[in-house]
Amino acid sequence: MIISLLLLIYNVYLGTIAKIFTPSLYNKDAYIRKRNMQKIRNIAVIAHVDHGKTTLVDGLLEQSGTFASHEQHDERAMDSNDLEKERGITILSKNTAIRYKDHKINIIDTPGHADFGGEVERVLKMVDGVLVLVDAYEGVMPQTKFVVKKMLALGKKPIVVINKIDKPSADPERVVDEMFDLFADMDATDDQQDFPIIYAAARDGIAKMDMADPDGNFECIFEAIINDVPEPEGSAENPLQAQVFTLDYDNYVGKIGISRIFNGTVSKGDNIMLAKADGAMVKGKISKLIGFHGLNRMEIDQAEAGDIVAFAGMETVDVGDTVADPVHPVALDPMHVEEPTLTVVFAVNDSPLAGQEGKHVTSNKLRERLEFEMRTNVAMKLEVVGEGKFKVSGRGELQITVLAENMRREDFEFSISRPQVIVKEIEGVKCEPYEHLVIDVPEELSGGVIERLGKRKAEMKSMLPMGSGFQRIEFEIPARALIGFRGQFLTDTKGEGVMNHSFLEFRPYSGGVESRSYGALVSMVDGETLAFSLFGIQDRGVLYIGVQTKVYEGMVIGEHSRSNDLVVNPIKGKAQSNVRSSGADEAIKLVPPRDMSLERALEWIEDDELLEVTPKSIRIRKRYLGENERKRESRKTK
Repeated sequence: MIISLLLLIYNVYLGTIAKIFTPSLYNKDAYIRKRNMQKIRNIAVIAHVDHGKTTLVDGLLEQSGTFASHEQHDERAMDSNDLEKERGITILSKNTAIRYKDHKINIIDTPGHADFGGEVERVLKMVDGVLVLVDAYEGVMPQTKFVVKKMLALGKKPIVVINKIDKPSADPERVVDEMFDLFADMDATDDQQDFPIIYAAARDGIAKMDMADPDGNFECIFEAIINDVPEPEGSAENPLQAQVFTLDYDNYVGKIGISRIFNGTVSKGDNIMLAKADGAMVKGKISKLIGFHGLNRMEIDQAEAGDIVAFAGMETVDVGDTVADPVHPVALDPMHVEEPTLTVVFAVNDSPLAGQEGKHVTSNKLRERLEFEMRTNVAMKLEVVGEGKFKVSGRGELQITVLAENMRREDFEFSISRPQVIVKEIEGVKCEPYEHLVIDVPEELSGGVIERLGKRKAEMKSMLPMGSGFQRIEFEIPARALIGFRGQFLTDTKGEGVMNHSFLEFRPYSGGVESRSYGALVSMVDGETLAFSLFGIQDRGVLYIGVQTKVYEGMVIGEHSRSNDLVVNPIKGKAQSNVRSSGADEAIKLVPPRDMSLERALEWIEDDELLEVTPKSIRIRKRYLGENERKRESRKTK
């Protein structure tokens, strides 16, 4: 009797222990039901640059209660990169997750600049709904058209947010009409055209469904997301399928793939199969599984279909790869990665002042840094073109200057050549990239801008009054004609003009276009500049340098007021004599030099010039430093 009782107790004990450690064997249905109870919505926030995406995401994080009362956070909290904070633009797409009621909402904040349009396209494939932001004054802009076109083609249904309704010049009703026209022009389905409209001032945390309503909070945005964004498709019971849409890198765990799980369940330590775009299958193991909440990343043990997570452990992972079940590997459709349209050459700095300001100056260090960038930036390509020379291809000048600025801040020293567009042959025809250009200019200055763009092979498509004395003019123009145009445009419009452009398509080559109309002021000697010599030179053009600046032969110190280059001596001092001259007591007054940022300098240079970039300085120089050498090369070119 006692023995039977002991055996019964022992069996119950064993059963309890087994249930604790192997719940899936004993209560699999309840386990799956518990995981499927998690309600998920996946959305992307898309818009033209500076229409308020990151500010809106700030408000969503704040009003959802994601930040604790004691937590401190900056404005535009999602812009984590120093350059993003300084420029006020989003450069890299980033994801976060918030809790609202019993729902988890994954939000991806996307870049708004045309150079990063490909990243937006990839992100849209990962989400089930889209918040489209439009400025209540600027309305539909080039990047708005680009992202809306991609969104509609993928069959996503939008929620339209008319932002910045607090602007004095805001005209929300006009912008709503523009959005309806845009959707109609792009053949949106009836369901897509039946989009909810929210009016907001994201900076102040205000949103409402009708302009006549009193100001409310973001509750109407949360409700629209839950009610209008469909639930993720797929099931946790199917074999694992997840697709990588962006990459990150960590010095400790290596490459990190941020991905959307379409089917199945993944756990830390799982063996997986990585299905590559070329059809190859690579075995791997999830060493770390990372989830998102607010601004934090946290290690998690398991994730399921519908969620967005990051994983580490696969050094060969690339954008578009499928993380699949090792027993039943089924690859998802590979992603299209946009082709570069612009190239520059990064090279070792070989100027007379080389190595004086930078820490990393060798070709090996330069190559390592560029290869590191290529690990996570799939929109850029790297090619070795000579001893210490590397051709970097990207989507635009901004993308390339962001890389150069980051390298400069990391104590690299190098030179960059003038950007060149990529020309390719399509069906036997030489083709070049074209851009859709939109400019807003004061009405009285529009004629001069149209004339200048005409010389650059631009074709005007429309002209509309914008109110407040401004006109909006749209053009189609070769991408190479825009290189160096921005500075001239700002001069022509007295700083009031606004220009935006996005990639259109490749078209047959259009022949030569007008480039920079002014020459350069070039130093003929090495040394330090003196006020006396600069005072005499400033009448010949605009100076880029001030007093006591180190210069060398062949360095560009300013822009000549005429079309030819002029060789000058910026270090000559005043000759001393015993005879008093009539101008002895003249005060030397120097005009402040023009500040040349990295972007401005890269736009300004011509094919025979280089940009010398160091942690402390940005110098423009001639490719060939000696005057006689430049003349010899000029004759060869002709």
